[in-house]
Amino acid sequence: MQKRFCSLLSGGKDSNYALYRALREGWEPSCILVVESGREDSWMFHTPHVRLALLQLEAMGLRGRAVLERVSGVKEREVEELEEILSRLHGEKGFDVIVAGALASRYQYERVKRIAEKLGVEVYAPAWQVDPEEYMRRLVGEGFKFIITRIAVMGLPPRLLGVPIHLVLEEILERSRRYGFHPAFEGGEAETLVYDAPHYRLKLCLKGRRVSVGMFEHNLVVEEVELRGKEEAECIRVNGESYP
Repeated sequence: MQKRFCSLLSGGKDSNYALYRALREGWEPSCILVVESGREDSWMFHTPHVRLALLQLEAMGLRGRAVLERVSGVKEREVEELEEILSRLHGEKGFDVIVAGALASRYQYERVKRIAEKLGVEVYAPAWQVDPEEYMRRLVGEGFKFIITRIAVMGLPPRLLGVPIHLVLEEILERSRRYGFHPAFEGGEAETLVYDAPHYRLKLCLKGRRVSVGMFEHNLVVEEVELRGKEEAECIRVNGESYP
């Protein structure tokens, strides 16, 4: 019997990759949940540019499966709110699997797993505890195009904001070894946004600018974003610089 799944999608690389892998398994998407947190320092959820996940779903041809919900952002309370949302969706839409982009955060993985056990469904987290350098290279090798939208660690200079990762991956990996941050940013050292991927029919093209708000804290302000064809030559424009 074909599995039906509900996927958590934030707009970042990990949740996009997990959804991609579930689709490649031939499973049917019952719902794709986009969660907005009321706090930027959420322990559970990615927070920058979350609503762009809805545009990603449009690019995939899956906008009709989207469910947008908001949680408080309060530690543990937002987990209870997530459980309430998934319980309701399980009753309304039905699914056998929760798809999550957990990579190394035991806090996130264990809480999703606990919710799944209460609902009597499986958890599918294809990137869970993989080697992070190998994982980053796999993403690039499989055609995922993504950028850093927020930096919150020493060792990642603000000039890397908005630069497609495939152009600077080896520099990032070398810097992670030198400065000690997680190569795939699992500790919140940086946040990402996918603008093209193998399962996208269109891609997100955007214009933005870099803003520094602290010694080691820098953000990409997204000023414009739209869907364009996959053949678009220059898709990312940041501080006057253009990238494919």
